[in-house]
Amino acid sequence: MLFDIARTELVALFGEDRIVTLPAAGFPPAAARTEGARLLCTVGVPTGTLSLRTAAPESGLLPLVREVVDAGEDAGGWPVIGWLLNAHLALDPGSGRVYAFDPDEETVRALHSDVSSLVHVAVLLQRLLEEFAFSGEDADEEADFERLDREVEHIRRTTSEVDPLPFGDEESVWSVVADEIAAGQRFAAGSPGAVSLYG
Repeated sequence: MLFDIARTELVALFGEDRIVTLPAAGFPPAAARTEGARLLCTVGVPTGTLSLRTAAPESGLLPLVREVVDAGEDAGGWPVIGWLLNAHLALDPGSGRVYAFDPDEETVRALHSDVSSLVHVAVLLQRLLEEFAFSGEDADEEADFERLDREVEHIRRTTSEVDPLPFGDEESVWSVVADEIAAGQRFAAGSPGAVSLYG
């Protein structure tokens, strides 16, 4: 694992009710034994920007890539673990990488070198969305956005030093999310950022 992620850390930041996990039984046998699946089953991710898939009620299994998008033979059997923007996220059990499948663009790209990187980025961006506050003064608005941009850039840079995939190019889904956050979007109602921006 590229990043050291502990459930206690996530619970301390977001609370127990804001951490979502996947059921171990939802993974195909080959994927269930991987470190990435274990992390998603025991540690989880915070709710918000990133959404985890739910297992089908009838089978108790996560959908496979071939069930949600037109994919190559190799990727077809990978479990779909979540979605971000309009991309389905799938775990490659062989490499441990997380891939983003965009059905609209008909593209697939490696998004994370491993699941710990996925959780790491989700935690950092969600924490920023919940803790960042604008000054609320019109005169300081430009300085506030510069400060927000620096925070987002810090997340991009420090993540890329360990895993270059999430923010590898301007069109990756995480790059789009980061740009939206830097523009003052995605702040949930009631968060310090939303309250100071929108009242």
